[in-house]
Formats: sequence, C-alpha cells, structure tokens
Amino acid sequence: MHSTHPIEALKYQLDTLSDSAKKGFMRLSTPCQVDNLMGWLSVQSVYPRLYWKARDTNAVECAMLGAIKAFDSLAALQADLAALAEAGGQQPNYFGGMAFDPGMPGWEHFPACHFLLPRIELKRHQGGATLSLNLRFDDRSPSAEITQAYACLDALVAEQPLPRLQPLVYQREDRPSQQEWAAWVGQVTNPDHLGHTPKVVLSRETRLTTSETPNPWALLSRWQAGAADCFHFGIQLTPHEAFIGCPPEQLYKRDGRRLITEALAGTTRRGRDAGQDQAFAAELLADKKNTLENQCVYQQILTQLEPLSSQVQMGEAHIIKLRSLQHIRRLIHAELHHSVTDQSLLSSLPPTPAVGGVPRESALAFIRQHERHQRGWYSGVFGRISHASSDLAVTIRCAYIDSEMIRLYAGAGIVAGSQADEEWRELDTKIADIMSLLGMG
Repeated sequence: MHSTHPIEALKYQLDTLSDSAKKGFMRLSTPCQVDNLMGWLSVQSVYPRLYWKARDTNAVECAMLGAIKAFDSLAALQADLAALAEAGGQQPNYFGGMAFDPGMPGWEHFPACHFLLPRIELKRHQGGATLSLNLRFDDRSPSAEITQAYACLDALVAEQPLPRLQPLVYQREDRPSQQEWAAWVGQVTNPDHLGHTPKVVLSRETRLTTSETPNPWALLSRWQAGAADCFHFGIQLTPHEAFIGCPPEQLYKRDGRRLITEALAGTTRRGRDAGQDQAFAAELLADKKNTLENQCVYQQILTQLEPLSSQVQMGEAHIIKLRSLQHIRRLIHAELHHSVTDQSLLSSLPPTPAVGGVPRESALAFIRQHERHQRGWYSGVFGRISHASSDLAVTIRCAYIDSEMIRLYAGAGIVAGSQADEEWRELDTKIADIMSLLGMG
C-alpha cells in the first residue's frame, strides 16, 4: 500500500461500529492503491496467504490473509453458508480446496478438504483496488473479534517488488521412472483391463531438489504472465510450503441454480506457425484416441449431473489453445434442482474423469495401487464458494514448493491406442512452461 490511509480508514470504520451492527457476518471496505497483489502478499507476516483469479476475462484478482474460520469438511462449510444465508445481510466468500483422493494420505499440512473465511481481502478490479476487513459476530464476543481484527490490520505492511527468479541448479527425479511408466501404460491398455476400465489418468511427480527454492509468489507471477485463459491460484497455509498453479480446467462455475462445467481432455502441442497450429488442431479433433478420451469424460459428467439437474445441455467439441498445448473442450450447461448445494456438487463431481478415469472407482483403484507419490491437492479442487455463486478449478499445471524441493505434477489419460513414450513426452510438455521459468527449459 502506498500510504497508511486504507488501514486507517478501516480502523475508523471499526471504531465507529454501532453495537446494533455487530451481528452475523460483516465486511468493511475501503479503496486502496496496489501495483502487484503478489508483491503485497509476499511480504505479509499473517498466514494463511491465498491468491485467486478466475479464468474469465476481466476477472477480479483476490489476495487473502488470515482465517476467521476454517472448515475441514464440506458438511461444516455448507452448514455455515446456510446459517449466514438465513440470517440475511452480507454474505462472505470462502476460499480453499480439496485433495484429489480424500481417502488417501496426502501432503503434510494440507487437509483432505480445507475452506476458509479470510480476515483480509485485497481485490483488484477494473475500477481499481479495494481492501476489505471481514468480521464475524454470530459465534464470538464482539470485543474479542474487534481486538483480533485490529491486530491483523496492525500487522499489514506495504507491498514490495517481488524478488527476481534466479535460474536453479537442481537434481531431477521422476516418480514413476520412464520404465515404470511404460509398464503401467501396458497394463492399462491391455484389452482385458480396457474391457472394464476404458480410461485411467496416470500421473507423474517430478522432484527438483535445489539448495534454495524460489519465492512462490515471484514464480506464480511470472507463470501467470504467460498463462492467459487459465485460472491462477496460490496458497500458503504455513510459511514453509506453498501450492501454486495456472490450471486451464474449470471444475464448475455456479451462478444461483445455473451451472457451467466442461469436458477438457485430448491434447496436442502448438505448431511453429499458424498453418501448422491449425493442422495440429484439425488432427486432434479427428483423432480417434483423443476423441475417445474426451467422450469418456463428458459421458461421465453427464451421468453425474443428471440426478442433480432439471436439464443438461452439451456444446460442440472445439479446441482451446494454451501457451504450449491445445486441448479438446466441450462446455456443459445445467439447471440445478433447488435442493442442490455446493456440498452436493463437490461430493459427486470430483475427481473428474479428466484427472481420475472411467469408471471412477476402478480407475482410482489402479491409481492407488500403482502411484507411489502422493497427489495431495494436485488434480484436486481450488476456488471460491459463496451462497450466491461459486467458481472452482481443477488443480492441474501446478507446483508444490517447500524449502528444499519443487514438486511438479502432470498427468495423461491412458485409453485404447495410448503409446507409453508419446504419453511420457506429453507429461514433459505439460511441465515445460514452468521448467522454462525456472531456467531449466
């Protein structure tokens, strides 16, 4: 922040709150000036620290600090949303995510499900930036809540430029190795296995061990610059590790009862020039293996949405172009039944067939049996939930960073016709953007 004015303005609003105003949830806001939200986040001492920007053009950019409340189950989150909605008044946004496979051991400080109501929200939109302070009075003493809010405001410091990224010297280890990968692909594409499980998404963890890992916000900021048409997220629950990413895939976007989701599966690389790029795109749309992979995904999504919706419509297959890759995408629109909540959606939609497989249970059984690395929140869920609307991404194209290692994740959908060496190359293409930012491309 360029001056103390926004913080002083919030303290003034806090000082002058009448007793009658101190109920339920409340958001105090003031305009502010900020150049770089990640430069601001990176220097704060308050945890957790979160960043979120949805995929839409002109999406609001959000940086969040602290947690007034945190929920480690969808049921508890939904109960809180419902209680505040019934009380009326302002409604909060909750941010957080879920692991790929909540039943399996995950990453140390990342619960299987974790959504929080932040204390501080800094938002940048087209009209400028807003600093907000969130308060809860329904389940705690007003004086304690105001004291905590003051302490958080007092801890805020001015933004700093992000440190420069230095090229890394690192040791690389892939889990599985290329040999193990080839064996897995052989098992999945065996006709006997395909008979009951037509698609399994296998993943790889690439560990880069280095003497000093990069500042996660500096890395995300650089990555974001080359990842238009993607979601951008980052979360630090503790000072020692961060999970960041620029995923192209939406789990779903809900506006009231209206829901949009997508089948994003089937991949090819970008061409050297416009002509080659178009040729690759046309080939991808005509390719049997990739069309089958996309079909596996949309059929399962339609099956899952059917009991939750009064109507479901699917759009045409089209190509979306990312920096290094092109994918086949179909948009799916649904009108949800009145009783359907985010809890219902998050209990049935993830893990999507684009990151798990088809049918889900037998694909997951294969993954649990073979993958030795923990996926944790990779290929899980991250995003924003509120009473009125929600927007969530599938956490692919991501990195998990601690003090001595960067873990990069990539997956490939294995179906009839998949070739082990081609799929391995696809994994490398999927991590190519971040590898080049780290000076390793």
